[in-house]
Amino acid sequence: MQENLSYDESLKRVEEIVSYLEGAEAISMEEYKKLAAEATSLLNRCKQELDGLVEQVH
Repeated sequence: MQENLSYDESLKRVEEIVSYLEGAEAISMEEYKKLAAEATSLLNRCKQELDGLVEQVH
């Protein structure tokens, strides 16, 4: 996981993870957990950024 990704880069990475998981024939539980944790972390960061923008607008 990279902590310095922009919002757009984070979303792109989440899309890559989802695409990989959808196309994977078989992956280990460890790999699935790792990718799921990465996607969750990226989405949480995106949500925080959006929440901050909402606060600025209000």
